[in-house]
Amino acid sequence: MSIRFTIVDGTERLSSHSGLALIGSLMEDTQLKDRLSQVTLPSCLEPEISHSDVVCSMIGLLCLGKPDFAAIEPFRQDPFFVQSLGLDTCPSSVTLRQRLDMVGSAFDPIVKDESTRLLRQRIPQLLPVSTSAGEFVPVDVDVSPFDNSKTQKEGVSKTYKGYDGYAPMFAYLGQEGYQMNVELREGKQHCQAGTPRFLRESLGYAAQITRQKLLVRLDAGNDSQDNIKECLKAKVDWIIKRNLRKESPEAWLVLAKHVGTAYSPRRGKTVWRGETFREMSELETRLRIVFQVTERTITATGQLLLVPEVEVETYWTSLACPPEEVMALYHDHGTSEQFHSEIKSDMDLERLPSGAFATNAVILLLGMMAYNLLRICGQESLQEAEGGGEPRPAYRRKAERRRLRTVMQDLMYLACRVITHARTWTLSFGRYCPWKAVWTRLYQTFTSPSKKGTPVALSP
Repeated sequence: MSIRFTIVDGTERLSSHSGLALIGSLMEDTQLKDRLSQVTLPSCLEPEISHSDVVCSMIGLLCLGKPDFAAIEPFRQDPFFVQSLGLDTCPSSVTLRQRLDMVGSAFDPIVKDESTRLLRQRIPQLLPVSTSAGEFVPVDVDVSPFDNSKTQKEGVSKTYKGYDGYAPMFAYLGQEGYQMNVELREGKQHCQAGTPRFLRESLGYAAQITRQKLLVRLDAGNDSQDNIKECLKAKVDWIIKRNLRKESPEAWLVLAKHVGTAYSPRRGKTVWRGETFREMSELETRLRIVFQVTERTITATGQLLLVPEVEVETYWTSLACPPEEVMALYHDHGTSEQFHSEIKSDMDLERLPSGAFATNAVILLLGMMAYNLLRICGQESLQEAEGGGEPRPAYRRKAERRRLRTVMQDLMYLACRVITHARTWTLSFGRYCPWKAVWTRLYQTFTSPSKKGTPVALSP
């Protein structure tokens, strides 16, 4: 027989999202609020609720995986939401929607600059990939379609995936997957359109964040000399998968047999790997091409083929690594698909909330800031038992990167009791709280002694 519970009304102030205090303390590392407050929007000359309150409220919602405007309503009566994010006023859903509709591109440089500032201050050293040519920090640039089918949103059109939606482009830095740049695009836009400018902008942000050597990785949709020009100008290395276009696989097979190194992983399958060079008159240089050509005369199930199957993979690269190492580095580019997945599912940003394209572009931009705030919390929480860190709870295995959903579940939605007394706010965690030690360390790390505002105490 199940236990019957008695339901009573309590008078305590409780919060199920104590992690917002971590987000608020991290945002104090930036000049986001001051810079936003100085912006004048033509249609909102004297706002009663500041731009910074609107933007920070939206970022707070995104850090909780709540991108809908209506999600702000329960927090309007929650003093902790206002206090943790340093707001003067919590806007209504109507104000949130209307203000973001007015923004256009006015906030773009501010949010991108302050996101870069945050990463520069909080991640002085990135985990590099080691190669025979040295160590590099990867810069992964890619398009990831957002499925917004069965909607009438502006800019929604057929993507290369076959469904209606948007086709935003992202730029990630490091194996940790920090997001440097983002651009919302219509679904029908070709992935290369506007990419040289986007790549130039992204490499500029990367240079501000780290002095480590960079390695740009692009897929075949971005096989263009314009992208290589940008890499040459920025003096970074690159691996770009080539689009064979009208090149014949049979011609590559002939070349591979002539200059490649062959091995046979099984009967009826032969693989050649090697390199060749092409003179590029427009670039005034000679570029290296790494190739892998596979010839199959027998399928994996033992079926004999009347006509051999020929499969070709080729890559532009500036690296002097062996072909197999170059291909392994490019295949690791697929890790960025996990970052896309976290944005779409963990942050619930795939189906953007507005019907206006410009507003959705602003939401996605603020999503970049929220993504980086969560990523920093996740990576900092991994510093367990090292340099004074605390051991992780036993049910969490050791990892090199913590997924955003895990960060939300373990840190953002950590329940606490909120106590206010003598201008001091205290957060009291429960008796059984496996993440309390980690949460406390993060808050103390993110909070500087000179930080302004009402102090927050953490009860034992």
